Amino acid sequence: MRISPRLTLNNGVMVDRLGFGLYKVPPADAAGLVTAALEAGYRHFDTAAMYGNETGVGKAVGALSAFDGSAGGSGELHRALAREDLFVTTKLWNDDQGYDATLRAFDASISRLGLAYVDLYLIHWPCAKRGLFTESYRALETLYREGRVRAIGVSNFQPAHLERLLQSAEVVPAVNQIELHPWLQQAELRALHASLGITTEAWSPLGRGQVLQDPVVLELSAAHRRSAAQIILRWHLEVGNVVIPKASSSGRIRENHDIFGFSLGTAGLDALAGLERGFRTGSNPDNVN
Repeated sequence: MRISPRLTLNNGVMVDRLGFGLYKVPPADAAGLVTAALEAGYRHFDTAAMYGNETGVGKAVGALSAFDGSAGGSGELHRALAREDLFVTTKLWNDDQGYDATLRAFDASISRLGLAYVDLYLIHWPCAKRGLFTESYRALETLYREGRVRAIGVSNFQPAHLERLLQSAEVVPAVNQIELHPWLQQAELRALHASLGITTEAWSPLGRGQVLQDPVVLELSAAHRRSAAQIILRWHLEVGNVVIPKASSSGRIRENHDIFGFSLGTAGLDALAGLERGFRTGSNPDNVN
């Protein structure tokens, strides 16, 4: 049973709006955590070459023939999950930018994953001063035309990066994955995405834990009898984002997935909209090269 609502990307491919992120998940833990996430109902998984855990993700996905596939392991599906039931994202690392280098890096990623294709392949950072992201994206377009990826996109691209990319791109990116949380709401960039048909996907959706202690979030947590993380993740869904929280325990994995039985309402959304402070927990894309 698929629990998360899905969104249709600009090329018709569908993606679960709630996914499981694997940033800083140790390679030895990746397979176990992905399996726990599958049991909790996740069907969307986000990794990257830089994370070093593609092999573990692929191991869990490759074990689907032995996995029941029901939320919570209750046996409701009565069948094994198939590869096409899942959405797997990986990313091109900065050192591998350039047309030929990108193709080689993709071959290495897909070999580590042990998959015939990936659902979404992203350029991890623009690294604009190196001037290679347009060449890298041309390689992504080649992979897309060859059917080795179902959708292509970018990550951490600012408006100027997107403008430059679209001067030569033949395929509009399906996704831009960016740091986004109540303290960094990226309204201008999200509006640009909407105008171009690009889906906004949020990394660091909880502000690396810092936003969990915000008094407004805690007040909403008490009012809805939900955890602070559930409040923020629900906010992401209600404002239209795809969101990929990380978790390191089965309990937190299940808790983060249990966000479909309540709504924040207009007052809650307005309260969270007021938390914008332009606060980054990660790097500014203009400074990554």
